[in-house]
Amino acid sequence: QLQLVESGGGLVQPGGSLRLSCAASDFAKFSLDYSAIGWFRQAPGKEREEVAYISSVGNTDYADSVKGRFTISRDSAADTVYVQMNNLTPEDTAVYYCAANPNFWAGSNWRLSSTYPYWGQGTQVTVSS
Repeated sequence: QLQLVESGGGLVQPGGSLRLSCAASDFAKFSLDYSAIGWFRQAPGKEREEVAYISSVGNTDYADSVKGRFTISRDSAADTVYVQMNNLTPEDTAVYYCAANPNFWAGSNWRLSSTYPYWGQGTQVTVSS
């Protein structure tokens, strides 16, 4: 049973924007507000790669490929994490996944998929004219 649910994907033209959301599913036994959240993406024929990260206290980090274009944020009241994606390019086309670790510790590497025990089903983002 998936613990997270992503939404907000779709088809957008180059230069456009999308906002992805990550929320806890009905089966989740933890709060996103107290968890480290990572966003990853996987394009066809490529390995999954890190995109963005937000810690339980609001620290953020990004992959170099999205710095300055993507912004990760948290809405504690809604227990939801967002990633605002601007100036999208065809290279951003992928299935985007959010992942959570309620027990993230300072020595963990947010860029590794194995850091996160809980995942969503993914949402497709297609950037094309």
